[in-house]
Amino acid sequence: MRFEVLASAPGRLDFLNTHQDYKGLPVVSVAINLRTRAKAGRLEGLCRAKSLNTGEAGEFKPGDPPRGRSFIDYVKAAVLSLMRFGVNVSGCVLEVESDVPVASGMASSAALLVSVAGALSALWGGLVEPSFVAEAAYVAEREIMGIPCGRLDQYGSAFGGISYINTRPPYNVERLSLEGGVFVALDSGLRHSTADIHPRRQRELEEGLKALIAAAPPRIREKLSEKYWEVKWEELDEEELRPYLEAIPRALANRILFTIRMHRSTLLALEILRGHKVEAPFLPELDGDDWRLKGIGAVMTYQHSLLRDLYDVSTPELDALVAGAISRGAYGAKLSGAGLGGIVMALASEGRAESIKGIGEAKSWTLKVDEGLKIQFL
Repeated sequence: MRFEVLASAPGRLDFLNTHQDYKGLPVVSVAINLRTRAKAGRLEGLCRAKSLNTGEAGEFKPGDPPRGRSFIDYVKAAVLSLMRFGVNVSGCVLEVESDVPVASGMASSAALLVSVAGALSALWGGLVEPSFVAEAAYVAEREIMGIPCGRLDQYGSAFGGISYINTRPPYNVERLSLEGGVFVALDSGLRHSTADIHPRRQRELEEGLKALIAAAPPRIREKLSEKYWEVKWEELDEEELRPYLEAIPRALANRILFTIRMHRSTLLALEILRGHKVEAPFLPELDGDDWRLKGIGAVMTYQHSLLRDLYDVSTPELDALVAGAISRGAYGAKLSGAGLGGIVMALASEGRAESIKGIGEAKSWTLKVDEGLKIQFL
């Protein structure tokens, strides 16, 4: 048995506009220097896969559908997705090893799918461009595995760096940069499931939009839809909506307010990342050599408050880590991922990174921005 291809893909931090990709809104991802590596070789008739982390192993016929959400099911989904995209699938042997912790908010499943889909597409003569592999990984997770995610994780892993991802066609990606800072990931020790959290929030958002459509006048209704991914979110004005939001249940109104405020604050952060000074009530005065880090940190902390107060996906443990990181000198901090567990990501200067740790987290990492999908023929 000979391995012919080695592919690796990074985990990611859910940087800006969390819980917005499945609504068709743009998001910002940070690829990190924790990676998943997949080695692939040819095998006659069957696919045989093994996780070097857990020891889980299995074999299946190419095209067999997943039956659950195990490691082997993810590999099955990647193979089936490549078949749908026209890759000439055959047998394979696969070994996977990962540094990305599972269920932590660092997109371990996306790193797995991107690395596996990239390795197998290269092995079988398919495309290996980040856009192709990212979409194949997305289809594997969303459509084949049935996990209600958006495109943030797969595109963030495949493209790498700090990526501004347009989650509506043509799914283009803009590369951004933020110099002078590092990210500290603080593990709450709580585990969560995206597959449990996303459907509930999506259902509440649909209920809220249905109620708002019933309460609002035609000039507002024309911007709305009961399908949250079809709403013209960018055109909605919070002040204009206020009297109609007050007429619907508060929890449902909060889901809509969250979406609007989260997106508006992300647009401000993008201006800062592009080198422009902006003003907002939650922003400090942007001065000094580190003004961009100050601004982005303040947006992160503001977005955590929205996730806590309007989307109800934080926990006391996550809130304590955010507050602790800021008290130790972080520019800002927020939860990363679906919430209700996982990690808090803090932005800090390199000199402050170590002092932010030791505030009650189960584990911590100092992380740097990393490149995306890498493929090597052996």
